[in-house]
Amino acid sequence: MVAVVTGGAGGIGRGIVGALLRSGSTVVIADVEPSAIDAAVAELSSLGSVSGHRTDVSDERSVAELADAVYARHGRCNLLYNNAGVTSGGGGKPWQQEPNDWRWCFGVNVFGMAFCVSEFVPRMIEGGEPGQVINTSSGDGGFAPVPIASVYAASKAAVSCFTEALHHNLVSENTALRASVFYPSGGLLRTGLFTASRNRPENLQRQGEGTGRTGMTFDQMKDMLAKAGRDVTEADLDDLGDFVVSETAARRYIIGRNLDDTVDLLHRRADAIGARDVPPHHGMPT
Repeated sequence: MVAVVTGGAGGIGRGIVGALLRSGSTVVIADVEPSAIDAAVAELSSLGSVSGHRTDVSDERSVAELADAVYARHGRCNLLYNNAGVTSGGGGKPWQQEPNDWRWCFGVNVFGMAFCVSEFVPRMIEGGEPGQVINTSSGDGGFAPVPIASVYAASKAAVSCFTEALHHNLVSENTALRASVFYPSGGLLRTGLFTASRNRPENLQRQGEGTGRTGMTFDQMKDMLAKAGRDVTEADLDDLGDFVVSETAARRYIIGRNLDDTVDLLHRRADAIGARDVPPHHGMPT
């Protein structure tokens, strides 16, 4: 099996890469940070065949070069993990988000996924082998929004909706491919999402004061939650990677853990919609 993992040099993506290698897959790490790619390849190469390709998923030419490189070297792609993601840069009130916040967040989270699907899926279909496209969404937006993260939530809602449509089309067209949507869960996630602004392009920087908020590091968020008396148990990203790869092999459509509270929230949202009321969001009392 040949797998491509975007955002695979760190965080959740790296956990998935390690799990794929342990399962015997050949893996291509696609990431925007060359130094992170080099470090990940060096540290994970003892587990199996892994290589890296510097890719900006928000740039369709960069994604096309990635697909060309994968097929030139390996001749196929069986598993496509569209995992790269960013925030909008600090959240805040929806009307304070600048156009560049939208362009950057949607450029990576939505257009990045779309470009990868457009480049890889036709080739995967033509290859005729069973395969899977796994798109990383979030409970924030994928199930219900966190209102102070409106742009990010909107991008992840788009990921969930698109993945569902993709799956139905892959089935109706009698392809050997299927789609899955992955909702990271199982504890606090120490990922590069908290410092994603390090890779924000100069032309997409904020022009004004924006929301008046800046992003926080993982440790700052963990400290804030601890002071508020919240559970600050960290998820084991390697264990999470093993879970994702196992669920992929089972061709599970929804890949996620601890969904009982989510199911309850979705029922309450459905009841509100049926009553033509505003659905409850994450953080609203039961």
